[in-house]
Amino acid sequence: MFELKSLHPEAIPAALEKAHRYRLLNEPEQAESICEDVLRLAPENQEALVTLILALTDRFHDHRPTSPVQARTLLTRLHGEYERHYYAGLIAEREGIARLRSHKSRFGPAAYECFRQAMAHFEKAEAVRPPANDDALLRWNHCARMITNNPDVAPEQSESDLVAGD
Repeated sequence: MFELKSLHPEAIPAALEKAHRYRLLNEPEQAESICEDVLRLAPENQEALVTLILALTDRFHDHRPTSPVQARTLLTRLHGEYERHYYAGLIAEREGIARLRSHKSRFGPAAYECFRQAMAHFEKAEAVRPPANDDALLRWNHCARMITNNPDVAPEQSESDLVAGD
């Protein structure tokens, strides 16, 4: 319908700064749009990819949520092993938080699975982290606390578990 206008290459740093600002202003859709404009011009721009992943995850519990699948498809474009594991964990963690806040049917076991997936990714990121970077540890601890501090966040009980518990 509309032909999108292209950025000038020298405008990329300022555009990415605006995308960061829009995320801080809780306007992730605007940040997404800016990142998509940058990626049209520079498909491998790592800062734009990371900012787009974060903007997409900002909307997991929005009135018009995005799918975690959309964010996960961007992971393969990240260059570093640490970054792929760390942001995979972050996606799963934020999905868990969104499920926890939704209070939909089976939200507790679904959130638990997301947090456990996040923790597994954060452990992989920890193994290849840059020196003096404990971000993956901090996120792992957050997931552990989310599970520990929320009684509804627990693995799904199977019928055999229920019968054995009687």
